[in-house]
Amino acid sequence: MTIETLVFNHWQENTYILHDETGEAVLIDCGVFFKDEGRKLIDFVEKKGLKLVKQLNTHLHIDHVLGNQFMKDQFGLLTEAHKDDEFLLAEAPNYGVRLGLENVVEPPPIGKLIKEGDIIKFGNSELKVIHVPGHSPGHVVFYNEEQKFLIAGDVLFRESIGRTDLPYGNYEQLIEGIRTKLLVLDDEVCVYPGHGPATSIGHERSKNLFLKGLS
Repeated sequence: MTIETLVFNHWQENTYILHDETGEAVLIDCGVFFKDEGRKLIDFVEKKGLKLVKQLNTHLHIDHVLGNQFMKDQFGLLTEAHKDDEFLLAEAPNYGVRLGLENVVEPPPIGKLIKEGDIIKFGNSELKVIHVPGHSPGHVVFYNEEQKFLIAGDVLFRESIGRTDLPYGNYEQLIEGIRTKLLVLDDEVCVYPGHGPATSIGHERSKNLFLKGLS
């Protein structure tokens, strides 16, 4: 499986496209906001000859769902996400106004609810759903055991963790989820976060000050 990263919107959000030898692909956390970003995504998919078959969301904060309407319009795909974040979709326009973004529309509804332990299948590939709340109530990460990588959204960053000072955040819950569900993974597991550079479980275990003493 190949992991591609496109960076979009004001928050420099990482949008991931995962594809394998079959040409089937999934897109995770579509952050497309500007017209040129939409064109960039379409051109990328066409150049690679990919068939987008699923749209997934790690969570439903505004910076990760700005492109969900675009995905519906251009590719006919509704997102798959956890039910505990569903209420955040209706909050997106008002949140956008508070940030000076007047043209944010309410994203389309979730197309399919996913939960802890679900297996997302496309082409010859699989992703396991792991529920790690705390940054948002319904935050999930997507784990591939065979290639040892994790699409982590805003749970874990290089030498940092997701914010918990936003509405519905919970620091203790986030730390406990990281401790019991992510730090149990092998050191070599590569972590692809929602913002910034990739890292690894081993690096975070030894260098992340938020995680000292947890493993």
